[in-house]
Amino acid sequence: MQTQQHPARDDPAHGFTVAAVCRLLARAAVAAVHAPSVLNTQPWRWRIEHDTALLYADRDRGLPTIDPDGRLLTLSCGAALHHACVTLAAEGADFAVEPLPTGHGPDAIAVVHYRGPALPPPLAQPLANAIMARRSDRRPFAARPVPDEALNPLRSAAERCGAHLQVAWARDLGDMAEAAAQAAQAALTDPAYRAELATWLRRPGEGHDGVPTDTLSTAGQRKVPLRDFTATGYPGGLHSTNDLDDRHARYGIIVTDGDGPGDWLTAGVALSAVLLTATAERLATSTMSDLVEHGTARHTVRRILGGVGYPAIGVRIGVPADDTLPARAPRRPAAEVIEVVADPLSVVPAPDAT
Repeated sequence: MQTQQHPARDDPAHGFTVAAVCRLLARAAVAAVHAPSVLNTQPWRWRIEHDTALLYADRDRGLPTIDPDGRLLTLSCGAALHHACVTLAAEGADFAVEPLPTGHGPDAIAVVHYRGPALPPPLAQPLANAIMARRSDRRPFAARPVPDEALNPLRSAAERCGAHLQVAWARDLGDMAEAAAQAAQAALTDPAYRAELATWLRRPGEGHDGVPTDTLSTAGQRKVPLRDFTATGYPGGLHSTNDLDDRHARYGIIVTDGDGPGDWLTAGVALSAVLLTATAERLATSTMSDLVEHGTARHTVRRILGGVGYPAIGVRIGVPADDTLPARAPRRPAAEVIEVVADPLSVVPAPDAT
């Protein structure tokens, strides 16, 4: 990346003071606390110094059994990166992102360089507003279909981030259900997997991370069953009749052109963009990482793609059943996640705990 030419520090004419920029970057990092992550592990940390924000992977919060390669950890960090960038853009900041930078240690995921003030792009504010509105909704969706044209903004959001959103056709649902069955079977027969999954389950109101039991889906027959967090068996089997819960859900796959760490990061950025866009479009979503956690299931999902591209994560999309919001997943306090090195910001603002 080329060296950026910045205005002199503490030059109000250019909107550039150390204090103001540190506060701006801190607000972006606080917004990133609300990004989605696999099992709500929130495996990231931020270091803010002067006009840069460094995003690091927190590998102590990784999933060595479920995610041995760290692909979903990197994807989760990509979602946090996108949340931060959306916030910066909405606040009128020009910035550059250096992905997987060298010279900052093996856990460095990205460096965000502040470059000065800028006009917010048209899409920035709606996406920023969606950060706090977004929830992971595993409940059955409304009994009406998602219009095909409503999916176009989601596809465009993924494309702008360098990835693709492939929405499964009805003929693909058998393969999607097969992948879910393969993932469930692998979990059922692997004690280490079940133990790791159980480690991240939480009672409602317990802790600042993990998956609260009140956010899980209720039992019901679905064409593509959701993850069975108790790992006691396949949830309801495979179904094809019309009298199913959630029969109008659409299933998307975030697809990348390659399958390396940079692609996993891109997938996370695209996932965040898709989820926030869906929220702005008044659609409900939940992610389905179990479809890609096991090699066999991932291969089955790739069959839907015709062998073109690499599936990074699944996304379930639908019309909300009613105006009742699902429970919000807990979030870590900002002070645990964000380190501000410069002097002007002595207190990092706390995220909304609701």
